[in-house]
Amino acid sequence: MAQWRKKTADEVYAADEVDARLQDELPQWRLEDGWIRRKYKTSGWKSTLMVVNTVGHLAEAAWHHPDLTVSYAFVTVKLMNHAAKGITDKDFELAKKIEEVVGWRPQLVEGSALEGTPDDPRFKYLKYD
Repeated sequence: MAQWRKKTADEVYAADEVDARLQDELPQWRLEDGWIRRKYKTSGWKSTLMVVNTVGHLAEAAWHHPDLTVSYAFVTVKLMNHAAKGITDKDFELAKKIEEVVGWRPQLVEGSALEGTPDDPRFKYLKYD
């Protein structure tokens, strides 16, 4: 496994450093064609729009905007710092926040008063990894 060191906000990571960080911090994400990317599988169009709106809100709040590929039953999120021309801490931080919010499952949080989406295909909207 390659090592990586923390960089300044706009300092670009080398490909081996990106791979190492993804493996350590975001195992569902991968480096491809200069972007870090993740595909979220959904149960259909309404669910896809929920994911898109969530990612859109987080990106706007962070003022760091991904490229999205939107289809009936999936959303692909691609991040790269265009100004820096590569992957920076901004990309990793936004990817972590997207992963945290989109993948949130309150029923897995010990002591949560929230029950989460019922385990019934009629109510599922994300296909969790």
